[in-house]
Amino acid sequence: QVQLVESGGGLVQPGGSLTLSCAASGLIVSINDMGWFRQAPGKERELVAVITRRGYTNYADSVKGRFTISRDNAKNTVYLQMTSLKSEDTAVYYCHEDRGNYWGKGTLVTVSS
Repeated sequence: QVQLVESGGGLVQPGGSLTLSCAASGLIVSINDMGWFRQAPGKERELVAVITRRGYTNYADSVKGRFTISRDNAKNTVYLQMTSLKSEDTAVYYCHEDRGNYWGKGTLVTVSS
């Protein structure tokens, strides 16, 4: 059974940083395309970042230069390092695996002073 468990969300001030983790079980992150999505209140879920099984990364324009997606194959975990956070980054962040369309339950990030 596949499980994706996100952690690391919380309250952070504008300009601050957070790192989200997505611990996977039942699949191997290094041989799958993994991504982070987010959904802000009243808005549709949107793609934030992806890392392919070959290690290529891609980002939404709104987070380029501020967010970094990575993975630790030994820990079977995908990360999203977020810096220079803005209020508009406030959302529930979800981990996603593309081939099987698996989703985690999400972790809330709130950027506010």
